[in-house]
Amino acid sequence: MEEENIIKPASRPRAGRKTLFRMLSYMVSDRTLLIIVTILLLIGIVSNLLGSYMLRPIINKYIIPGDIAGLLQSLALLGGIYLAGVVAVFFQNRILNKISQRTVTRMRYDLFTKMENLPLNYFDTHKHGDLMSRYTNDIDRISDALTDSLASLFSSVLTLAGIFILMMYISPILTVIAVITVPVMLLTARYVVKRSRKYFTAQQSSLGELNGYVEEMMSGQKVIKIFGRENIVESEFGEINEDLSNKSEKAQYYSGLMMPLMQNLSTLNYVITTIVGSILCIFRGFDVGGLAAFLQYSRQFGRPINELANLYNNIQAAIAGAERIFQVIDVEPEPRDSPNAVTLTDIKGDVEMKDVFFSYEPGELILKGISFHAYPGCKIALVGTTGAGKTTIMNLIPRFYYVDSGEVLIDGIDVRNIERNNLRSSMAIVLQDTHLFTGTVMENIRLGNLNATDEEVIKAAKLTAAHSFIRRLTHGYNTVLENDGANLSQGQRQLLNIARAAVADPPILLLDEATSNIDTRSEILIQQGLDQLMQGRTSLIIAHRLSTIKNADEILVLEYGQVIEHGCHEELLAQKGKYYSLYKEQFE
Repeated sequence: MEEENIIKPASRPRAGRKTLFRMLSYMVSDRTLLIIVTILLLIGIVSNLLGSYMLRPIINKYIIPGDIAGLLQSLALLGGIYLAGVVAVFFQNRILNKISQRTVTRMRYDLFTKMENLPLNYFDTHKHGDLMSRYTNDIDRISDALTDSLASLFSSVLTLAGIFILMMYISPILTVIAVITVPVMLLTARYVVKRSRKYFTAQQSSLGELNGYVEEMMSGQKVIKIFGRENIVESEFGEINEDLSNKSEKAQYYSGLMMPLMQNLSTLNYVITTIVGSILCIFRGFDVGGLAAFLQYSRQFGRPINELANLYNNIQAAIAGAERIFQVIDVEPEPRDSPNAVTLTDIKGDVEMKDVFFSYEPGELILKGISFHAYPGCKIALVGTTGAGKTTIMNLIPRFYYVDSGEVLIDGIDVRNIERNNLRSSMAIVLQDTHLFTGTVMENIRLGNLNATDEEVIKAAKLTAAHSFIRRLTHGYNTVLENDGANLSQGQRQLLNIARAAVADPPILLLDEATSNIDTRSEILIQQGLDQLMQGRTSLIIAHRLSTIKNADEILVLEYGQVIEHGCHEELLAQKGKYYSLYKEQFE
């Protein structure tokens, strides 16, 4: 990747400051603790500066004259000052760590909450591994910066200001000499930070890409092994891994370059100051204690600058992570319900589409003028080749996507004017792809209706032919499922998903290839259960096995996003059109 393509330099400084302030705004809720931390921070800085300054009176008043008693008293006072600073720093770190964890907890919560309100097309177009990386790596970067870097940053700035004031008080001449190297340090830091900033940003982006690839390959291991694509996958991973390595190497190189450069410049500054200070002591009567204190400050003067430069790299890494988090938080959520949205209390299940046009991408129509009417209790089947638009129709009814034009109506009301949760709670959906959550079998079925009793869950399982295999599990309905139900067959997982829909007891059922992963014997049993489940409910069914939809009230045959045939099973066979061809292909 070309360096200039990694970021847009012109927009980075302003965007970086905006992201930093936004990140810090998450700490405002702990303002009381922040005030305490600030007080402790000041105590620590004052203790450090005052302790260094006490070298001057100790040397001048007690060491040179040989006053042992006064020296011991001064050392005891000095010990008390440093002890106060140590205690202050100890509690400061503990409180700051608490603030940091609370802050990233709020950010993580906002990120998860936003994810739950994002439209489905966002998850269809973003790798899940990259999203997971924002929860882990990017949040960790922010946590590290808030815990260590920010406090050290403010401490370094205040320490630098305090040291400069005391140095000017001790010797303006030596102060001028000591700060000569400061512009060189700042210019060096600016160069290094400018170079490292873009590589830290690129590093986080590449890390997200790597995690996304790993997640995708883990999910597809069976396919990879079946087709013997291990070598290709390893090669592709090697390229992504190498890209991350190169970007990380450059980011760490410039980050690591900062400290030795600053230390060498600081040491040079210390040597020059020592030489000039010694000359002043010999020829201008400058006191030895003052020189010792000044040299102490001179050495400390370079340290905050070193820390500022080094910490800035860490903060840049945190900003890069925060930007990726805010990218998700700033995504437009699902459109809000209209102000006049209604809540349906007695849904009859009348489903209608009127001249619906829809496209996932502008200019690429998927549905072209779809119209049909499913009366309450009616059973409508959708058939057609892959890509005809069947699943898209299913996605439009619960308002997962919005039509380009036309209307989708429930009980005569446009779904856009129905309160979203109310709309979706009126229907149950069984998809071709199953998904089970970590928990017991009972809990997974009850997800369809959290208020369902154990008896109602068992009744739903019996209705959908799931009860018999559940009883054979080690702990029956209390068997814990993990990793998307990996200890169950694909057909068993689908049976649980159908049972979940049954326990929801909705007026509308949407079945998208619900029996596609079930063997023929189980299909017969479950079809009987589905027939009972669909009694009195409006049902829309996508099925490639045409034998399962013979008793549908109406069958819609789709081709390229249009309804080309419709009618009952016998009527369509009599027409000897597309449906007839599909039916013949399956049974001959």
